[in-house]
Amino acid sequence: MESLRLLTGTLLNSAGTMTLISDQGFSEDKAKGRKDTSNSYSGLRVDDILIRGLKWSKLLNPDKKAQWWLCGDMASSTENIEEKMLQLAAAQRMNTDARRAIFCIIMSGEDYIDAFAKLLRLDLPGKQEREIMRVLVDCCLHEKVFNKYYCVLASKLCSHDKNHKFTLQYCLWDHFKELESMQLIRSMHLSKFVAELFASFSLSLAVLKAVDLSDTRQLTSKKIMHFRLLFEAVFEFLDRLFWNIFTRIAVTPEYETLQNGIVFFISKYVVSDQKSTGEKFKIAKRALNNIEGVILSLVI
Repeated sequence: MESLRLLTGTLLNSAGTMTLISDQGFSEDKAKGRKDTSNSYSGLRVDDILIRGLKWSKLLNPDKKAQWWLCGDMASSTENIEEKMLQLAAAQRMNTDARRAIFCIIMSGEDYIDAFAKLLRLDLPGKQEREIMRVLVDCCLHEKVFNKYYCVLASKLCSHDKNHKFTLQYCLWDHFKELESMQLIRSMHLSKFVAELFASFSLSLAVLKAVDLSDTRQLTSKKIMHFRLLFEAVFEFLDRLFWNIFTRIAVTPEYETLQNGIVFFISKYVVSDQKSTGEKFKIAKRALNNIEGVILSLVI
């Protein structure tokens, strides 16, 4: 099965119906005096990301009939596009103009740089801007196969604006609360996503402070599985990167409880299951005791 992003990319680009236009095209449209679609869209600047040949007013019109986005003989080759697009949007809870705009940009971006640039051009106000990370994480968790594209895009956003980092942190905490009812594939993707953000230093292990990793009464089987997968993914990183990930929280006294919880969890649920992780665990413990905060160069 193709990934959700690849599938959506096909849907968005077949017959050129949903490809985002370039800045040049937008400028030309403006020069011709193109009217704003509506007041609700102008606030989102979604006219910056008009779909080729379509306006958002037409895209979001509830009275659309048949294959409204196609012209002539193009309809026969893409007769299921509308239904699939609606199914994807429904699955992703794209129930506002902002979420729909963000979704289309993320899922149809040529690469993370293209998606990043177009997300910035949305210029959303505070509350709506926070939807970017939430939509991004939702898209990642809906994939059938884990896709690092979302990790790279999230890292780029975090490095650009710390507000995205804060939003991502709260978003992850919300997902941690849902682990008990979360589908296995989503839990697996979430663990890999967080591990990759640790590796890029977009987030630190401090994001785990919302979970008491030493409280066996609260650690249900699903929670244990999720965080075991997370630490196993971290254990796969090279030793120097691995050291730096754990050292980042060693110099902060307020993280002592978290440090102890991490050591407890790894010793009980990770190392005990995989004896081969013993040496890496020793590195982790030394790094957590590295109160001088010595960071190892990743360039050898």
